[in-house]
Formats: sequence, structure tokens, C-alpha cells
Amino acid sequence: MKASFQTALFVAAGLLTLQLSLAVPAQEVPSSQAVAPGFATTPAERRVPEESKVGSDRLAAVRPAKGKANKPGKADDTGDPALGGERHPLYRLAKSDTVEVSFTFSPEFNQILTVQPDGFVVLRGAGLLLAERLTVAELQQSITKTYSDFLHDPEITVTLKDFEKPYFLASGEVSRPGKYELRGDLTVNEAVAIAGGFTQQALHSQVVLFRRISSETAEAHVIDVKRMLNSRDLREDRHLEPGDLVYVPQNHISKIRKYVPTSAMNWYLNPLQF
Repeated sequence: MKASFQTALFVAAGLLTLQLSLAVPAQEVPSSQAVAPGFATTPAERRVPEESKVGSDRLAAVRPAKGKANKPGKADDTGDPALGGERHPLYRLAKSDTVEVSFTFSPEFNQILTVQPDGFVVLRGAGLLLAERLTVAELQQSITKTYSDFLHDPEITVTLKDFEKPYFLASGEVSRPGKYELRGDLTVNEAVAIAGGFTQQALHSQVVLFRRISSETAEAHVIDVKRMLNSRDLREDRHLEPGDLVYVPQNHISKIRKYVPTSAMNWYLNPLQF
């Protein structure tokens, strides 16, 4: 009896020791590698979450933040003067321009203003105001701000009444150099014809078209009118814009004539007369 009890106690102790030996390695397995029963994972599958995280980070770096969408380069109306200046510029007031100022609720302040040679206009009861180089809308804002000092929310309308008409200049070796009104679509060749055509001293192959693109910058285009007319190809004939200057230089013979005696010049031009 005593021997059977000892045998059973020994067996129970052995089973308990076996359970403890199996439980310790199971607790040492990292929780990150524990999987559900019946599902095994490979090393490649274990790397998927890390690679997905890296891909998400790259996507977040490329994707713009909310409310900050990528915007292309701004294309406003000013532009670079060296590349052509304003695309669709509004008219800016010049000396001798005339505008009409109308007050909706204070008609006693209605007036007609003329831009003086110094660029200022004289406002009734408000003094001087710089108007040259302003657009009509900018002048209206300036006048409204000036009269707001003693009128409550003035409602003002500014209308351009008289202004300098579009023009072009012709100078150099043309018969009638001067300033001409630019009516319709004109080209360089037509501008020369309006100015009376070339003189005998004109250099037909190097007519220069000057075009101002800012207050400090102008571009120049050399046009070979002689070749253009001889080839009957008018594609090189540029169209004028307001303010353009067409300049016709002297030919080389006319430049030399100032410093060569007339008798020597006649011999050079007509050697058979001797």
C-alpha cells in the first residue's frame, strides 16, 4: 500500500515537471511572431508591414498636403519686361489726358480733370493728386480715398473722356519724319510709305523698328525692306504697335559725303565723264 502511494506521487511529480518545462519556452516566443493556430508565416511575409510603411511614407511625401495643392507658375498680366512686358495692359493716363469725375450723392463735386505736364490733377477742395501712369480704376480708387477724409463713403465714377490717340514715329531717312496716328493694322513698310517713303540717302536693308516694352527697356528689330520687296515676301514685314519707332538709317555713301569733296565724289560715282 505504501509502495503504491509512493509510485503515484512520483508519477504526479513527473507530469508536473514536464508541464513546467513545456510552458517556459512558449513564454519566450515574442508576441510579434505569434500567429493563430493553423497559420504559418514566412520571413518575406513578416517584412510586408515594414515595406508597406516605407511605401506609405514615400506616397505621403509626394502627395500634397490638404489645402496646398500644387500650383503651376502664376501667369498674370505683368510678365517679365525683357520677355514682352504686360500681356493685356490697361491704358495708363498720360499728360493732357482728360477724365470726368462724377459723385453719385454729392454732385457739387462733379468735375473734369486734365493731367498736367507734371503728371498731377487738381481735385476740387482736395488739392493735388498724382494721376500719370495710373489706370482709370486706380485713379478712381485714389480719388475715393482722398475724398473719404471729409465725405462719408463717397460713391465716385471716373470716365476717360479724351486721351492720346495711338501713334507711331517715323524718323531718319524718310521724306516726312514725324509723329503719325496709328489707325488700324499697319506694317513697317506701310509706315514708311505714310512718312513719304525713303530718301535717296536711305539704307533700305537695315530699317530698325524700336518697341518700348517698359519704362527702361526697348527692343529693336532690323528689317531688310530691300530684300523683302525684291523677293515679294512680306512675311518679315512686322506689324506696328502704339508707340513704335521706325528708324531708317543713312547708307554708307551718304555718310562719307560729309567728309569728301564734291568733285572727288562725282569722279568716284561717274568715272566715265573724265
